[in-house]
Amino acid sequence: MTAARGRGASPRVVVVGAGIVGCSLADELTARGWTDVTVLEQGPLPAPGGSTSHAPGLVFRTNTSKCLTEMARYTVEKLGRLRAPDGRPCFDAVGGLEVATTPARLADLHRKAGLAASWGVEGEVVGPEECLELWPLLDPDRVLGGFHTPGDGLARALPASRAQRESAAARGARFLDRTTVTGIEQRGGRVTGVVTDKGAFPADHVVSAAGFWGPVIGRMAGVDVPLLPLAHQYARTTPLDALAGAAREATRPVLRHQDRDLYFREHTDRIGIGSYAHRPMPVDPFTVPRYDDAPVMPSSYPFTAHDFAPSWRDAEALLPALAATRVDDGFNGVFSFTPDGMPLLGESRETRGFWLAEAVWVTHSAGVAKALAEWMTEGRPSLDVHACDLTRFEAAQRSPAYVEERSARQFVEVYDIIHPLQPPERPRPLRVSPFHARQSQLGAHFLEGGGWERPHWYEANAPLAASLTLPPRDAWSATHWSPAAAAEARATRERVALYDMTPLRRLEVTGPGALGLLQRATTNNVARKPGAVTYTLLLDEAGGILSDLTAARLADQHFQIGANSPADLDVLLRAAPDDVRIRDITAGTCCVGVWGPLARDLVQPLTRDDLSHQGLGYFRTRRTHIGEVPVTAMRLSYVGELGWELYTTADLGLRLWDTLWEAGQRYGVVAAGRSAFDSLRLEKGYRAWGRDMTSEHTPYEAGLGFAVRMDKGDFTGREALLARAARGEPARRLTALTLDDRAAVVLGHEPVYVGGRPAGHVTSAGYGYTLGRCVAYAWLPPLAPGTPVHIVYFGEKTAATVAEEPLFDPQMTHILT
Repeated sequence: MTAARGRGASPRVVVVGAGIVGCSLADELTARGWTDVTVLEQGPLPAPGGSTSHAPGLVFRTNTSKCLTEMARYTVEKLGRLRAPDGRPCFDAVGGLEVATTPARLADLHRKAGLAASWGVEGEVVGPEECLELWPLLDPDRVLGGFHTPGDGLARALPASRAQRESAAARGARFLDRTTVTGIEQRGGRVTGVVTDKGAFPADHVVSAAGFWGPVIGRMAGVDVPLLPLAHQYARTTPLDALAGAAREATRPVLRHQDRDLYFREHTDRIGIGSYAHRPMPVDPFTVPRYDDAPVMPSSYPFTAHDFAPSWRDAEALLPALAATRVDDGFNGVFSFTPDGMPLLGESRETRGFWLAEAVWVTHSAGVAKALAEWMTEGRPSLDVHACDLTRFEAAQRSPAYVEERSARQFVEVYDIIHPLQPPERPRPLRVSPFHARQSQLGAHFLEGGGWERPHWYEANAPLAASLTLPPRDAWSATHWSPAAAAEARATRERVALYDMTPLRRLEVTGPGALGLLQRATTNNVARKPGAVTYTLLLDEAGGILSDLTAARLADQHFQIGANSPADLDVLLRAAPDDVRIRDITAGTCCVGVWGPLARDLVQPLTRDDLSHQGLGYFRTRRTHIGEVPVTAMRLSYVGELGWELYTTADLGLRLWDTLWEAGQRYGVVAAGRSAFDSLRLEKGYRAWGRDMTSEHTPYEAGLGFAVRMDKGDFTGREALLARAARGEPARRLTALTLDDRAAVVLGHEPVYVGGRPAGHVTSAGYGYTLGRCVAYAWLPPLAPGTPVHIVYFGEKTAATVAEEPLFDPQMTHILT
């Protein structure tokens, strides 16, 4: 995925920005032998005036994202090894303490402790007494408990930047301050150099690590950088009597009071307070003053005391000793937010050789630099970074208005308790399928994915659940859930249901080289006759799973690909020769999934073509008509029941839905949502890319070896798979679990214990309504079916058992009929 190295043993790399990310990247690149590295900085060194120069430095590693947790872990490890000029380490492991003042927060801290165990971070939920031992200034009447992570602490960003800068310089990197970038030179779709007010610098690779100036640098390269700079308040108190005589900068854990959007750290004899409680304060990156024109520095705006007043009252309430102090100094510091709160990493396909390392906090800085350096020098990061990939946003999610709305919301919600299914409120609806009006009439509960409104269940089906006996749910698992989902799953198993599959990404691959491209790029043998559909995988060179695809051969030189993310299109376009055309056709098309034992009874009378098992077998496709609507029918099933995916153009979508709906009334057809869909696919053991497997996993570990044809010829990742096979059986596997208690539910990311020790984590989980118990998939060491394990859910142990796959219909009698 990376461009050629250019002339000589070491490509010429220009990094824009000498904050902690740019310095870390220079260090990581030069450590890997890329020593022709130039780092350009518009401000003065060592404190150039960006976000690094004012960062308070608190580091909490545990995150709902495994990727960010791993990046933070590496940052702590690396900075802990670095020394400042005064000999002190660049990371002070004073620990972290998140306190709860509400029952909801305390419950969430138990959930966070589960995340920490899943990702291998030491931490525990402690009681009020231990919180007071760690932070004696706390009001004992307010604190209900806390989450203590002894390995967290304070990063000293400027000394860490300097140490890495010196390390990189010793290997040949050069750092030029007071040098303003004015342009990015390109030729033939590739970067060739960087223009500055001090002259031009030739380059084979240019990396924007410019922080909140990222959109400015991106525009020079013709690359969209969807981030919003926002100001964040930070204040320091006057000296505190309780800290008088302190010999160290900090001795107590970094403190977070997320119920009031606050954090605290010591500054020797005073307290620093950061607040996310105030109104969003967006900053236009194109109007940020130059260093010499800024009152303090470009990233520091005047402190607005009226915005901080409510936070000061909340701070005093938590730490009563603050009443004897006042705010001594403060500022509104600028840093970057994206629409989903994740960094922006990777190489632009439109402008080859132009890389982003943007929207990165100090917490993740060294980890991001390591991942990007691996990506540039080796072609892939060792860590799965798909959630940070710059390609992840759809075109509909890149408008300035959308970026501003969602990024500001990320600021508001940074410390909020967010349910994993919780959709943002605005701007919605953005993308709707042709069936949206009918779904609304049926009382669809919409969630959102990729900007699409996606029905999760339908209130119209709630009466069908009245006859079902369902176990009670806890408040967390009952959020964005309805008994209607159980009724929809049952209707799919017993009758027939319509599913809106329009958000499924569809790519059209055509041309003389289409077959050759797919043979080289994917694992399975797609060289089958027109009318065949093949399940196949995209791998990277190390054999990691980049995506799973369905490849339907509609004609000799025409394939329709069912894909996952915009990154899939990016991978194929990078690999495509000149005689192949690839288009994303999702927006102009739509799809209805028709599944259930009565699916053929519903559909066959609507067409003159033979849709019997003999007429259109499993994993086969044909063009036909449903009533007046031309469709491409694919005999696939992601729910484990007979049926088809029916594709047509968006203008005919409503007609297709109405035709199927009307014909299905005599068979008890229902509209079914994603909640039922996920339940059914888990029962059948169908994997979900990005949740159950990523680039960190191989097909054989994920139980997808059937989709690999080693005898078909060379393909990306083949040599790596052969090498892994030579080393023996995998040390881990994606494993099916069923919960012993029929009323218990887990949702994903929980730690799994084997023999009382943490052994892995849950990927996907959901209640299996056909099986009458929750199903969970987890990454674990190889275990025999029947092995007992337990999952920790909100601090409570839940017994589970390793199950043999597939859990439902192992003979495929429901599908092959």
